[in-house]
Amino acid sequence: MTGAFLDPYVTDWLNLLLRWLHVIAAMAWIGASFYFVLLDQSLREPKSKDDIRDGVGGELWEVHGGGFYHVKKYKVAPPTLPDHLAWFKWEAYTTWLSGFALMVVLYYFNASAYLIDPSVADLTSWEAVGISIALLVAAWLVYDGLCRLLVERAALLWALILVLTTVAAWGCIQLFQPRAAFLQVGAMLGTIMAGNVFFNIIPAHWELISAKEAGREPDPTPGIVAKQRSVHNNYFTLPVLFTMLSGHFAFVYGATRAWLVLILIMLLGVLARVFFNLRHQGRTIWALPAVGAVAVILLAIAIKPDDSGGSSGGTSVSFSQVAPIVEQRCQPCHADTPTQPGFSSPPAGVVLETPEQIAARADEIKTLVSSKAMPAGNLTNMTDDERALVVAWVNQGASTKG
Repeated sequence: MTGAFLDPYVTDWLNLLLRWLHVIAAMAWIGASFYFVLLDQSLREPKSKDDIRDGVGGELWEVHGGGFYHVKKYKVAPPTLPDHLAWFKWEAYTTWLSGFALMVVLYYFNASAYLIDPSVADLTSWEAVGISIALLVAAWLVYDGLCRLLVERAALLWALILVLTTVAAWGCIQLFQPRAAFLQVGAMLGTIMAGNVFFNIIPAHWELISAKEAGREPDPTPGIVAKQRSVHNNYFTLPVLFTMLSGHFAFVYGATRAWLVLILIMLLGVLARVFFNLRHQGRTIWALPAVGAVAVILLAIAIKPDDSGGSSGGTSVSFSQVAPIVEQRCQPCHADTPTQPGFSSPPAGVVLETPEQIAARADEIKTLVSSKAMPAGNLTNMTDDERALVVAWVNQGASTKG
């Protein structure tokens, strides 16, 4: 698949609209998810004898929006079903569908530019797209199978999820461009999250309703399983959000052992959820964010680009040497009117046509070029010697004279 499937301008509009939809749906899904986790972990024993008799498992008083709310959760189901039930499912479905549509439009229809890097794995567009889709399916099947086998062994299940996510991160880095690899891992976890809602959480709710409507005692087991999957989704959320944002930060996905950097940052996201989940239960452990802060600092130091590289043997590098490289390797995409097929406008609005424009983004160019994050998929065939020359020019002050 290539960008020829769609006009670049049409692609830009689809990109804009799908991203907007994806972000809106994700905000709604995450907001509802975080709220109900907070609610579950903040419940108190019911005080009313009538509530205890009716099977209320916990209650919570809340104040928000100028009023008070009294929320009750039943252990299984209320004695009588209400006339109206609020459902929380389309947020999840819309998030996944819009996210997958974005992958199709941006990565699958233009796989040679965004998904494939021949220096990483010499795949055809169809091979890369097929592997990507197969990994999404495999992620759900493997995860769901493990959950069913280890339903009562939570610690082992979490350990295996971590191991398999690490393997996925390493494997994707061996197959795709680093930026696409990060997104692929996030899409795999996002597929698991949406699968949990579609195949487990919502069916468990329907089972409760069907049992009440049929006049039989509801089986609590599906609800227990649904709760487990909901908790999993809660911890997956911040790691997935990071992969959505990571494409804007080449120093992360372009780092040495980028797969390990990805896993470490994902674990920091999990740590943040652990802190807040415990806080909802009334246990504020400040050591957790302290550990997270120290870990961030250490990671930032560990992956800091080596400024000593690209010295060009001590030889002075002039702008006249760098300008042709930028013109041949960068400007096909980063121009007011790109000449690279598949681009109707410069990515991220970055234009590199004048000396002033190039010098203004010298540090960013250095990071992208040295990490081999750009050119995307090395579409314009930038050589290692050219990369070293650009880095040396930046290290020497990025002067546009000479």
